[in-house]
Amino acid sequence: MLYFVDIKQHKLHRCDAHGGQRQTWDMPGETGFALPAESGGFVCGLAGKLVHFDPATGTFAPITEFEADRPGNRLNDGHVAHDGALWFGSMDNAETAASGALYRYDGALRSGLTKHDDGIIITNGPAFSPDRKTFYHTDTFGKTVYAFDVTAEGTLANKRVFATIAEPGWPDGSAVDAAGNVWVAVFRGARVLRYSPAGELLETIAFPVPNITKIAFGGPDLKTAFATTATKGLTAEERAAAPLAGGVFAFPVDVPGLPQHMIGFVK
Repeated sequence: MLYFVDIKQHKLHRCDAHGGQRQTWDMPGETGFALPAESGGFVCGLAGKLVHFDPATGTFAPITEFEADRPGNRLNDGHVAHDGALWFGSMDNAETAASGALYRYDGALRSGLTKHDDGIIITNGPAFSPDRKTFYHTDTFGKTVYAFDVTAEGTLANKRVFATIAEPGWPDGSAVDAAGNVWVAVFRGARVLRYSPAGELLETIAFPVPNITKIAFGGPDLKTAFATTATKGLTAEERAAAPLAGGVFAFPVDVPGLPQHMIGFVK
């Protein structure tokens, strides 16, 4: 089953690979991500907090709260690492202040939440390379995907530009495949970009809608790419010209994606 969020409508949706068996849950606020836990259910990122959601009962349980000093923020994109820790970013919901930060949370009571980058308006696209030696993170308004080295202690070092996104559009959610290629959805750019591990643009996949928001891999062999899109910011004329805007798209790929890791800190 494919799970995806509608942030502005406070919804979590799921469907099968062909769009059938649709189910929807109401969320308690704008939800940037919903990622699976080993113990069942999902860890969801809301404004200033992480919660555990049990879809069987429809109940929410608090995990941790933070960013009380940044009341205009909400959480955005997230990624589960191989060790079960959660990497995610926050952003200014008004999309003007550079109040967004990049975090890691592993469930420890004291030092479980650590900050690894800061000063970003909209954070996006956290992901690891297949060998876990490189971490990718996106500054959407900066139109830049950054790469970091992952140290032996699990921290980030040597921040550098991996790719700069040309007009039109801004880099949004991303994913990495089994060959280490980095796939980047482009909001207001009507396309998904595939980069080599060296940062070379290998492929551009055009879409019939302007706002591509996230790319993910699924299917039995992880060789189906799924892409979410949004209607946010479109005029009535743009909506009429792109009637599929806000839909979820799928297309086959030659190289499989990486398996979805499970969050390990929810008991």
